[in-house]
Amino acid sequence: MDIPNLAEPTSRTDLRTRAAYFVSDSTGITAETLGSALLANFPSVNFRRHTIPFVDTAAGAQRVIGEIQRAASEGNEPIVFATVKSAEILRELNSSGAVVIDLLGGHLRELEASLGTTASEQLGQYHGVGDIGRYFARMRAVEYAIEHDDGQSMRALDIADIIIIAPSRCGKTPTTMYLALQYGLLVANYPLTDDDFPSDGLPSTVARYVEKCFGLTTTPLRLSQVRHERRPDSTYSSLAQCTLELRRAEDLYRRNRVPFLNSSTKSVEEMSAVIMQSMRLRS
Repeated sequence: MDIPNLAEPTSRTDLRTRAAYFVSDSTGITAETLGSALLANFPSVNFRRHTIPFVDTAAGAQRVIGEIQRAASEGNEPIVFATVKSAEILRELNSSGAVVIDLLGGHLRELEASLGTTASEQLGQYHGVGDIGRYFARMRAVEYAIEHDDGQSMRALDIADIIIIAPSRCGKTPTTMYLALQYGLLVANYPLTDDDFPSDGLPSTVARYVEKCFGLTTTPLRLSQVRHERRPDSTYSSLAQCTLELRRAEDLYRRNRVPFLNSSTKSVEEMSAVIMQSMRLRS
């Protein structure tokens, strides 16, 4: 399969910049996820990242090698994170002059020895359909999340795994979609607006499902910055309005014993992990 055109190399970089390649015979998601987790341990180094999926032929590997060698000519040895099963393609990559980290090889051999069988050579199994039941459960969860985004529908809240509540622009939608797509959870989210206050209780539409509710908050400054991008110089984005809404929301969470977290410094992955742990949804 042909791989996408690769970007032209950039100008010579400083000694604290390295090119990092995530090379895969499938989508590249596994290589990028695992490789990025390793690179995160070196915050002082600036990495120029390139994800190259569907490298499933020797010819495709040669094109990748050409790009890697051009990056090497800038003076810093590139790093390649590879999730490819073909020994031939790995040999090609190892001839590139880069540091090649095989993210599958050693672990596959260990599993083969333990299980007494050889790994399948079929490509793309890490992100294929795999378990058809699980796949359709994730698709159903995504449809549910779309229908119930931002309080658009109150239908079938009784089957929701989680109901995320928060003022506008605190991160409800991306967290909802991540939980649905990654874990197949049925997640609704509901925006807290001026109409929901000054009541001491949760909004009537979600009050009966308080045990499913999880709240998000952030810092007033961060919320003001995010809202300003959407509606600049408005009451909605003013620091005073953001401070008021967050204070009311946090008071609401505490009165109703709704667990909540501050999203200002957390990624969607971190937020999702905290939510699943707090709601005891980890298997």
